[in-house]
Amino acid sequence: MNYKQALSNPIFKIISNAAQELGVDSYVIGGFVRDHILNRGEHKDIDIVAIGSGIDLAKQVAKNLPNKPKVQIFKTYGTAMLRYEDMDIEFVGARKESYLKDSRNPIVENGTLQDDQNRRDFSINAMAFSLSENDFGNLLDPFDGIKDLEDKIIRTPLDPDITYIDDPLRMLRAIRFATQLNFKIEDTSLSAITKNKSRIKIITNERIVVELHKILESEVPSIGFLLLEKTGLLHYILPELTALKGIDEKEGQTHKDNFYHTLEVVDNIAKNTNDVWLRWSALLHDIGKAPTKKFSKKVGWTFHGHEFVGAKMVYHLFKRLKMPLNDKMKFVQKMVLMSSRPIVLSQDMVTDSAVRRLVFDAGDYIEDLMTLCEADITTKNPRRFKKYHNNFKIVREKMDEVEARDHVRNFQPPISGEEIMEAFNLKPSRAIGTIKEKIKEAILEGDIPNEREAAYELMLKEGEKLGLKVNV
Repeated sequence: MNYKQALSNPIFKIISNAAQELGVDSYVIGGFVRDHILNRGEHKDIDIVAIGSGIDLAKQVAKNLPNKPKVQIFKTYGTAMLRYEDMDIEFVGARKESYLKDSRNPIVENGTLQDDQNRRDFSINAMAFSLSENDFGNLLDPFDGIKDLEDKIIRTPLDPDITYIDDPLRMLRAIRFATQLNFKIEDTSLSAITKNKSRIKIITNERIVVELHKILESEVPSIGFLLLEKTGLLHYILPELTALKGIDEKEGQTHKDNFYHTLEVVDNIAKNTNDVWLRWSALLHDIGKAPTKKFSKKVGWTFHGHEFVGAKMVYHLFKRLKMPLNDKMKFVQKMVLMSSRPIVLSQDMVTDSAVRRLVFDAGDYIEDLMTLCEADITTKNPRRFKKYHNNFKIVREKMDEVEARDHVRNFQPPISGEEIMEAFNLKPSRAIGTIKEKIKEAILEGDIPNEREAAYELMLKEGEKLGLKVNV
């Protein structure tokens, strides 16, 4: 089968010519081939295998390109990379690999194309297009990857036990591809993942997080997290989630399974946002429920303070997985901490002051918070589902009304600390903070409008209570 049309971009002829000049054969392999056959759009990362030196081929291609792009060389891995237009092209020499038990870094030897295809993780990633002049565009598919694409199957080229023991990251990649492509992992392969799950401990957290991100960024993330739980990998990676699994019963009272509820929330939010950090917020929004679960004879099962506990757990989880301890982490913490606030509001009479406080506390993230809370509605009762969404609509309308009038989203006090100091002839002191706080609280409670004149008058009253004299 020939796929010349897949190689219509001039770069492939340039690579072919450069390989001929060096007297080596070259092939496009992996994701580009897979995604072209699946018609998944243009693949911007291109992997080239040379039967010889990949680094030499990269240099020759760069030399033949008009703009002479810089070649990045990674000697440790025997690879080189260059950028052409909007594509990243990686070159590697064909190789065969063997592994030691305590490392996923292989011992590498030069090899044939067949050796290189044998070392690939899955049959659908082992397919190659030839760039040789005599069979340009021919598909080389030794493991029937085409059929696996048709059957929507994830299968390893060789024995899955060996594949996953050699490089345990492939277990996560299998689940990630199954999630992204909505494919099924072949039964023997799934069993091998379950059997070798503890091997994931030798993979760095950074590499694990890359795969978690890709699962979370998929159209239906729950596919991946259900597979992670089923194989036992989730226990090693995110024990905070597996702790949510199960339903306890006491005196005839039960609670919902918070693990499966969480996955429903993640799928719901995936329909409305591509922001991976908001998706992380959905994934972690209930992690505080496991450590706060208690049973009360009067009210049944409770999870008091789970948002506060969960927000603290986010920090430890990010730190353990070596995720960024920066504004992204703080955003997720804030979403987890505030995740129940709009829900409580939507169940009660919505007062202006409660909405003001919500908008003030959420600030620029109020829309993200509302998106999360609307995704949190997972009831299967159509009447309740409609009621909850209608209640959120009321909260949103009240938010718009309050914000238009009181401008609390990016709250700036109408009276500054400098003005308070000048009014009472004060040096920096606790009294200034006390007065500013009283003004802020009065505005949020709706006792005074968010205007300078009303705030100035309250400042004078509060100063008098503190025994301060106006500077005249």
